[in-house]
Amino acid sequence: MVTVAVAALAAGWWLGAWQRGTPDGSERTLDAQVDKLLPLVQRGEASAAEQQRLLELLVALNRKAEATRLLEALADRHPERWSLRLLLAQLRREQDDRSGAERELRQLLALQPDRVEALQLLALLQLETGRGAQALSRVKNAYNRSTKPSLEPRALGLGLLLANLQQRQGSAAQAESTLMRLAADFPEDPRPLLARALLQQEQGNLAGAQTSLAQARELTQGSMGEQIDRLATAWGLESLNKQALRKRGASDGKPQRPRESASATPASGSPPGAGNP
Repeated sequence: MVTVAVAALAAGWWLGAWQRGTPDGSERTLDAQVDKLLPLVQRGEASAAEQQRLLELLVALNRKAEATRLLEALADRHPERWSLRLLLAQLRREQDDRSGAERELRQLLALQPDRVEALQLLALLQLETGRGAQALSRVKNAYNRSTKPSLEPRALGLGLLLANLQQRQGSAAQAESTLMRLAADFPEDPRPLLARALLQQEQGNLAGAQTSLAQARELTQGSMGEQIDRLATAWGLESLNKQALRKRGASDGKPQRPRESASATPASGSPPGAGNP
């Protein structure tokens, strides 16, 4: 649900490499593949697929220092590929080099000040180092730029991140106000409503969470809708499928059955609040 409620990191060839996990084969076989690919990459003769494979191998073999050097070279060689710089920052953070990670992100943001993926990671770094107010200010400015003079698509991701930071800074009312504005600005996207439901559930407002989930459910179908139904069940709420069916029946001129009451007690193990940026 955190992934749904907050804009995910941008898709790209590097993201698949990062998330896919350890490639198949013994360690010796993987080392042999690295020895074959590394010279090609160093000479600039490797394809994007070969670069991806080499990064996969280095990370899988826990050779993060080499992966970092490789990413440094690739990011400098291809400054237009912002995803390389972002992954380099993430890799530095995983090696506890927070200052190095922040340096990479600031370099990226100097070229693209409102890149939401970079702002997400920078906000996380600043939260980890006790600079939440600084993160909040920067994201708020980026969000405001995305709404004036006209609303831009990137306002959705920036607004979700802003609401998350507002909640983390103890301003739940401001967070909910931001999410309500996003829901109005992007009426066909369920993510603001899902984020609001998470916030309301964390605040103990189960009735409000039920309403927000039901509204989000009307905008989704397939596996996403099923996930929302499971979340409602975990919180002890009534079936959103039935509620959606009643609303459809009413809109078709059919008699609407009485509304069932929601349970007042969420199930144990309920999901956390809005989660990390």
